[in-house]
This record gives sequence, C-alpha cells and structure tokens, in this order.
Amino acid sequence: MAEQRDDLAGLLSALKQRSGLSYAELARRTYVSSSTLHRYCTGRSEPPDYQLVAAIAKECGATDDELNELVRRWRRRGDDAPEPEPAPVPIAVSEPQPRRRGRPIAAVLVVLMVLVVTASAPSGTGADASVEALSAAPWVREPVEVSPELFGVTMNSDTGTMPAFRVGGVRFWDSHTRWANLQPARDRFDWATLDRLVDGAEKAGLPSLFVLGGTPGWAAPNSPKGAYTDGSRTGSPENLADWDRFVEALVSRYRGRLDAYELWVQASNPKYYSGSVETLVQMTGRAARIVRSFDPDATLVCPSMGQLWQPAGRETLKRFAELGGYDHCDVAGVKLHQRHPADPPETLVNLLREIDDTMHAAGVHPPLWNTGTTYDIPLQERLSPKRSVDHAVRFYLAGLYGREFGMRRMYFYNWGSSRLPLVLQVEGTPPTRAALAVETLQRWLAGTRLRGCAQGLPAGLPANVWQCEFVDGADRLLTIRWTHSGSAFTTAGPGAESRTGLDGTVTPLRPGDPVQVTETPALITHSGG
Repeated sequence: MAEQRDDLAGLLSALKQRSGLSYAELARRTYVSSSTLHRYCTGRSEPPDYQLVAAIAKECGATDDELNELVRRWRRRGDDAPEPEPAPVPIAVSEPQPRRRGRPIAAVLVVLMVLVVTASAPSGTGADASVEALSAAPWVREPVEVSPELFGVTMNSDTGTMPAFRVGGVRFWDSHTRWANLQPARDRFDWATLDRLVDGAEKAGLPSLFVLGGTPGWAAPNSPKGAYTDGSRTGSPENLADWDRFVEALVSRYRGRLDAYELWVQASNPKYYSGSVETLVQMTGRAARIVRSFDPDATLVCPSMGQLWQPAGRETLKRFAELGGYDHCDVAGVKLHQRHPADPPETLVNLLREIDDTMHAAGVHPPLWNTGTTYDIPLQERLSPKRSVDHAVRFYLAGLYGREFGMRRMYFYNWGSSRLPLVLQVEGTPPTRAALAVETLQRWLAGTRLRGCAQGLPAGLPANVWQCEFVDGADRLLTIRWTHSGSAFTTAGPGAESRTGLDGTVTPLRPGDPVQVTETPALITHSGG
C-alpha cells in the first residue's frame, strides 16, 4: 500500500489488485460495467459519489482504515481531478431539503456517515446472480393512470374458479383451452372448459385474454408434436382455411365476452411454433380480419415472442415486424423474464431495452403486454416466502418502470399451480403471502397516476435503489422505493409524512429523515398541495 499513489484511483486500484477479483467479477458485484470500473481504477474518470466508492472498496475487502483513507482522498480531490461520470438530472428524491430547526448537528453527521458508508451488499433476491450493469435511466412524464388491468395472471386451471385475491385480469393458457382441446376433430368442437372459464371471469368482473396455439394433429399431421399430452402440433395448419374456421367459431361464440385475443403463443420458440414467420404473419392477418368482423371492440395481441434474451428470438420478432405483422394488431405480446433464474426482477427492464431497440430497428413501436415467462420456469428452485413477496411485487413494479418502453400489462405466470418456484395461490387453498402483497400493492396504487420512475446514481439515489412516483386523487405524491439487492439509506423528501410497509406497518416521517430501503418495497406518502 505504501508504494501506491496518493490519489483516489491509486487506492482503488490497489484494493482491486489485492482482492484478486477481475474487473468483470467486481462489476457484477457492484452493478456497473467493467469498462467503467477500469476508468475509475486508472483515474480516467471518477465515481459520481462516495457511496459507490465505498461499495467497490468493501467488495474488495477494504478495512475501516482504508475506507477512512478513501474518504480523505475523495475530499481532497483538486481542480485538476478528472471529470466525474455524467448523470442526468435527478427527480424528486434529490430536490433540496428544507432546513429544520432543532436537529442536532451530531445527528446530521450520523445520517451523512450512514449514507456514505452503507454498502449495497448483495443478498437475497439475485445475490449470486450474474447481473450485467443493472441500471435504468430515470424518466418523468405527464402523469398517466395506473390501470388495474396491469396486474394480470395466467390461469393454470380448467374449473372456472377465479383467484381469491385482487387481480386485474386473467389469461387463458395451460387451462386445457388450446386449439387442439377446443376442436378435437375437424367437424367437432368442445367448448365446455372455455365456457366455465369465461363464465367465471364474467362473474368476477375480470377482463379475459384468450390465447390461440396448439394446432390439432388432424390439421397438421406432418408437424412436430408439441410439449403437451393432447397431441397438439407446433406447426401451422396445412390448410389455412381450417384456421379461419376455428377463429370464426371461437369469436362468434364469445363475442363481447372475451376482451382480448393473443393470436399465438411463444411464436419464436420452436416448442410452440415451428412454422415460418411468413405463414405466422398470414395467420395473424386472417385472424385479425375475422375477429374485427365479429367483435370490433376486442383487443388483438400479436403472437407473443419469447427467448428475447437471445439474438435468434429478437431476430424472429424483427422479421415479424418487417413483414408487417404488427400492422394487424393493437398490441405486441412479449415474454419477459430474467436472463438467469437468480437475477432480480428488475433485469426485466434491461430486456425491455433490448426489445425496444429491436422494434426501433424494424420501425414499429406498438404497446406491449407481457404475457408470460420462459419455458423452463418450473425447473427452478422454489423461493422462500420472503423472496416470493419481494419478487412478486417487484415483478409488477418492473412493469410500471417499463411504461417508458410501452409496457401496459403484466400477466404473472401463473395462478392455480403448485409446481412453480413462486406460488401466488394453489387452487383450493388460501392466497400466499406473495399474493396478499400483490393485493396490497394494488390497493396502494388504486386511483393513482404514474408520474415517473428512477434508479440509482443517475437519479441521485444509491446505486441499488429504485423508485416510482405517483399522484393520488388528492394530488399527494406517493413514492414506492425498493432495492434490487441489499439495503441502503435515502432521505425523506419535501412533505414526507409516513412510510408504509407491505405488512401494513406505518412509520411517521418528517422531511429530511433517513429512510432505510430494502428489497421489500415500501410506500412513502407526502402531503398534498
């Protein structure tokens, strides 16, 4: 250490070398890119605040004395120091705080030290995940209503029973309603299961999304068999007139009762669709014309695209767009999930950015509905009750963050089954803690308008902190904050009155108070006016 230069970069570089960590590994742990870390350690640029410096140092095993030395070097940076990393203008959390009389200077110093030294140590959700530079740009827009339909679930039940907790809509798939189930022979239809489901949704007042997929064996006898035991095939029907007849029979029976139609499922995954993109576009256009002729008020969701972390999946989406597929629909269906099972749900925002870039390259920007997840989700390890709560609530919050990319609905996969790593409710049993937490989030946001979302250092927040801001009917500001990993301290903004946890605990707040943020989202309420 004695031979290192007496500057910030020198000490950071020495700590990194001593730790034995590669730039890639250290970047993974601190949620910045390896190239950015290299610039910090070589002095070509500086971290935007000390908290990130401390987080990097602690991951390298820095002692208390070394952290103190980092503070000293941070403070004595001269005018000739490199320019810090640029950061966009932060939103509400970083507004100047009013000075209040009576707060002891010592207390202020304690709060500042907590803010400076607290590291965002990974733990819990995504602790061991290979997360690439988890970050998202802040955005603020004219407030828009938070639609109840955002909070959807996919049904894994054929009984007609609906969720026993608050949801905003249901999607029919894995409920024995594939094309092969509903039309087992060219001249025979069986609507009994779908009748029960539609009746149940109507009685519960829930908007319903029907999913088309699973070609009957009689319609595509030479096509590969799909992943289900009903003999359904992955290819398109050999005669598209069979497709037309099924769509017409479906829509004429349920016109005005089904709210939306997803015109194929997982179209970029050969386990669900092995036909050509050109034929898929034809099927989409033919189905759209039939649905609109019978039920013009129904929403048309273009075939959902999965495997979008992979270039091949995005290429299928792009090809579908270039062939005019999205011209036939109101909405694009996509499958959002983490790249790796242990990654935090916020990585959905990274995938949304990839999807947005692909759509932009194709010259289309339809609204998006997230209609599912990845095929291998049932193979993952079960989450603990706490992680289930955190993940389920943050799944929908990530959807709200994705509003900037056109995200409008999130369908959680799924409701009714016990064979998944995160269960909201097994049919016939009470809702889980995760389901009740999702219900609490919906109560918080009922009647609100989304104003904007922000994450990390570019927004004046600790690197691991995310937040979304809302305006309620009384024009009060509501802020939901959480971390993607570990905990951090933030400051209560102007007008802050209380902090409410998902468990219902309410803690009074005053502007300027320190607010601990954890992986479990919490609501901060501000005064109106």
